[in-house]
Amino acid sequence: MTATVTTERPAETEPRKIKQKQFSRREKIWAVVMSAVLLLIGLAWIYPFIWNLSSSFKNTTEIFGSLNPFNPVLRIGNWTRAWTEADMGRFFFNSVFVTAGSIVISVTVAALMGYALGRYRFVGKKWVIAIFALAIFLPEGYTIIPIYDLIDALGLSGSLWGVTLAEAGGVGVVQVLLFAGYFSQLPRELEEAARVDGAGFLRIFASVYLPLAKPVTATAVILQFMQSWNSFLLPLVLTLTRPELQTLAVGVYALRNDYFADWGVMTAASTIAMLPIVIMFLVLQRFFVESIAGAIKG
Repeated sequence: MTATVTTERPAETEPRKIKQKQFSRREKIWAVVMSAVLLLIGLAWIYPFIWNLSSSFKNTTEIFGSLNPFNPVLRIGNWTRAWTEADMGRFFFNSVFVTAGSIVISVTVAALMGYALGRYRFVGKKWVIAIFALAIFLPEGYTIIPIYDLIDALGLSGSLWGVTLAEAGGVGVVQVLLFAGYFSQLPRELEEAARVDGAGFLRIFASVYLPLAKPVTATAVILQFMQSWNSFLLPLVLTLTRPELQTLAVGVYALRNDYFADWGVMTAASTIAMLPIVIMFLVLQRFFVESIAGAIKG
C-alpha cells in the first residue's frame, strides 16, 4: 500500500507587485514635446474667446490699444447696455424658447428613429442609412424655401413656434446614427424580457432602452443646442417681418448698424451668445465622450 503525499501551496502573504512600464528617455522627451505642442495649439484655440471676453469689459480705445487680453479693465456697463439698449435680453429669451423646444422635438424623434434602425431589421435598411449619411452634405440654403413654404402653410410664419418647428424639423443625422449605433449594442434579452411582461414598442423604448442611452441623449442635446443656438439663416428668414422675434445670432449680426463703432457693446453681446454653449458643453462633456465611444464600439 503506497501512501500519497499531498502538498499544499503556501498562501501568498504579500500581494503581487504590478510592474510599471519604464519609459525610455526618448519616449519621455517625445511626451514633453507633444505636451508643449498641444499646449500651444490649445492656447491658440482659446485665445479668440479670451480676447472677446476681456474686450467686453473695455471701450474701443482700450480694446485696440493693446493685444493683451489680460489687461485688468472692467466695464460692466457694456454688458448692461448690450442687455437693455441693444435688446440682447429679449433675443436671449427668444433663443432659449426656440432652442429648448427644438431639443425636445428633435431628440425625441432622433431617439425613435435610432431605436428603429438599431434594433430592427427591415427591407431597405442599408439604403435608409445611406440616404441619411448623404443628407449630411446637403447645404441648408437648398432647403430654406420649402421650409418657409411649409411653415407659412401651417400658419406659423412670424412666430417663435414656427422658428422652433423649423429648427427641429431637420433632425440631425449624426444624432440618429449615434442612437442607432448605441441601441444596436444593447443586449436583446432586455427586449425579450419586456415583451414577456406585455410591453409594446413604445413602452420598451421609453422604459427599457432610453434610460440606458443617457450618454447618447446628452450628446444629442449638445449637438442640437449648438445647432439651434447658433442658427442664423432660418431665424433670419422667418423673422424678417417680426424683428422683435429675432434670436441672438441674428440680433448680434444686426448690431453692426447701430453699434458698429462701439466694440465694447458688440463683444459683450457676442459673449452673452457664446457663454451658454460653453457652459452646456462643460456640464455634459463626460456624456459626450462616452456616447461617441459607445457608438464606435457598437
